[in-house]
Amino acid sequence: MSFARVRALLVVGVLAVIAVVFVAVTLVRDTQAGKQAASDCNEGDKLADTRLRLPKDIKINVYNGTDSVGLANTVKTDFQNRQFQVLKAGDEPNRKGIDDAVAVLRYGPRGVGSYHVLKAYFLNEAEPEFQLDREDDVVDVVIGGEFKQLATITEVHQALAQGSGGPQLPPQTCVDPDLT
Repeated sequence: MSFARVRALLVVGVLAVIAVVFVAVTLVRDTQAGKQAASDCNEGDKLADTRLRLPKDIKINVYNGTDSVGLANTVKTDFQNRQFQVLKAGDEPNRKGIDDAVAVLRYGPRGVGSYHVLKAYFLNEAEPEFQLDREDDVVDVVIGGEFKQLATITEVHQALAQGSGGPQLPPQTCVDPDLT
């Protein structure tokens, strides 16, 4: 192969890489998707925050739904070691139906994205409990009788990848256009 041909292939290759990067950046910064979702709101729908947050930006309360003494504080420490903001820890007063669950995650419209991240720490086996009237972005983590341990970082990434393509909007909610 001649030098001119190698140089031409190199130039075409570099241009192709630049084009792929340009297209990827354009797709990531596309703002039309958020505006379209906002127009899908029905009257009475609550605005939901579907952004996937980093653990350091997720606020949680940890409650022990089992008879194991001190479990909430142990799980609280595990979440703090993973950089979560743990606001409260203690025993869950209403333990009905939690013995046969890994965990129950209670959240409102402002905690949809946080819930999606948190359920990966339970390998997508935590039961959701959506509360439409909840105004804050805090997720309550109620540890159930089937809980063994939090997932490793690798398992969390795999669980997020296996998740249903991102946070799913609960009924009577729509994407907040100011948060897209």
